[in-house]
Parts: sequence; C-alpha cells; structure tokens
Amino acid sequence: MKHRVAGRKLGRTSMHKIALLRNLSTELFRHERIRTTLMKAKELRPFAEKLITLSKRETLHARRLVLRDIHDKDVVSKMFDTISSRFAQRPGGYTRIVKLGPRRGDNAEMAMIELIGAELGKKAAAPASGAAATPGATAKKESKPKAGAKPKADKKAKPARESDDATTKKSSRTKGAAKPRTESKGKSKSGAATRKVGKSGS
Repeated sequence: MKHRVAGRKLGRTSMHKIALLRNLSTELFRHERIRTTLMKAKELRPFAEKLITLSKRETLHARRLVLRDIHDKDVVSKMFDTISSRFAQRPGGYTRIVKLGPRRGDNAEMAMIELIGAELGKKAAAPASGAAATPGATAKKESKPKAGAKPKADKKAKPARESDDATTKKSSRTKGAAKPRTESKGKSKSGAATRKVGKSGS
C-alpha cells in the first residue's frame, strides 16, 4: 500500500530535498520569479504557499515558524511587510507555473515559477528605469562635444608651431648661405686690388 509516500523524491535524500526547497523558496520570495525544472517547481509550489499563509498571520509565533525554513531575515521581513499584504484578500493560489520547454543537453522540462502580481511590479519598474536613464544619456551627449573640442585646439596649435620651426629653419639657411657670398666678394676685391697694384708697379 502506498501510504505516506506522497511527493517526489527528486533523486535526493529527505534532508537534501528539504534543503533544496528552502533554498528555492528563499530565492522565490527574494526575486518573486525563478527558473527551474518543472518537477522542482511543482514540488516547490505547496511548500512556498504554506509559508505565505503563515506570513499572513502577522504574529511572533508565525514569524518564528517561517524563520525555521527561511533563514534570511531580510526575506522574512519582506514576506510579512509586502507579500502578506498583497495576498491578504486571496485565499490561496499565490504562485504561477509557466512551462518553458526542454533544456538543451539533458532535455529536462524547464519552467518558471512566480508570485501572482510579480509581472505588475516589473511593468511599473520599467518606465521608472527608462526615465532615470534619459538624464544620463543626455549628459553623455553633452560631454562628448567637450571632449572632442580639445583635440581640435591641439591640431590648430601644432601647425603654428610647425610654421614657426619652418621660419627659423629658413632664416638660418639664409644666414648660412649669405656668409660664403660675402667671403667670395671679399676675395674677389682683394684679388682685384693686388692686380691693380701689380699693374701700377709694372
């Protein structure tokens, strides 16, 4: 007879299975949406919904019962502050399972389990994030021309320096070329003077 053997073993011992469900439920309450295998999601659903029902009591004893399975105090405070108020008028059915198809590799059936109302929070957060992103984009656009203006000034300054260097080189060349001409002129004058002296002596 199949008595007291309800549920799935998931290829684990009883203690390992309880630890798995505790970890999955903690991440589910933290992110309100997780992706796992279909069998784990089906096994997680009653475990997580019982914890949500406990959080709706809002008593110290109920908080301690939840802390027995959820060891993160921030997640427990979120359950008693926001999640319990969201499902205050709902008598069960706090989660939703969506099939995602087989996984590549081992072909295991994947699914996404989420809290009811999690999609509304995602839609509300999307416009706020888009509005917050626009001032940063405009600031980046404004900062780009300023950064691009500096190289232009450098490019304009470089030709001026090059022109100064070119003028100095030309002046030095002209000075250096003028000296031999003066020397040659002097030599020619002295040669002409000696020739005249020689003629007059003769």
